[in-house]
Amino acid sequence: MNPIEIVAAVFGVVSVFLSVKQNIWSWPTAIINVGLYIIVFFESKLYADTGLQVVYVVLNAYGWYHWLYGGKNRTELPVSKTSARLGALLGMLVLAGTAVIGTFLSRQTDAALPYVDAFTTSTSLVAQWMMTRKLLENWIIWVAVDVIYIGMYIYKSLYVTAVLYLIFLILSALGYVQWKRSLLARETSAA
Repeated sequence: MNPIEIVAAVFGVVSVFLSVKQNIWSWPTAIINVGLYIIVFFESKLYADTGLQVVYVVLNAYGWYHWLYGGKNRTELPVSKTSARLGALLGMLVLAGTAVIGTFLSRQTDAALPYVDAFTTSTSLVAQWMMTRKLLENWIIWVAVDVIYIGMYIYKSLYVTAVLYLIFLILSALGYVQWKRSLLARETSAA
């Protein structure tokens, strides 16, 4: 077993658990998690996932700031819903990202699963951006993509990471329930 993968997995669980709780410390623990996974995925020839981790470093720094100051009058950001228009735009971005990244990986690298890797990467970027904006539906997307990730990591013999993504799957379902409660509580108090 790769010790870097194990440490990365531990930080990943802590980070997602804290995200479920809407705890600001989810962001710095996520930065450590993705920083370590840059190494793990590069060594496994999952290049889109490697690049994804680099982008996650930036998105996690942005999310950390946005959760603190992205609300009204630079206050804490509340949970909200994704509009149908934004949802459609994000869906188109996933499809375009999959096509572009998948084509590049299949033609220019020795990527193990170019289009699966590209799809999970594109979808994860969208879900992560949605999380930085505290959009409730990010958790639904994470549930769906985590199922694919689990299969991909088992195929690549990254068993610790596959278990990690099973835990992420469970935490994502819990995240949806908790964030939905938070949204309903805010809507009730506003009414």
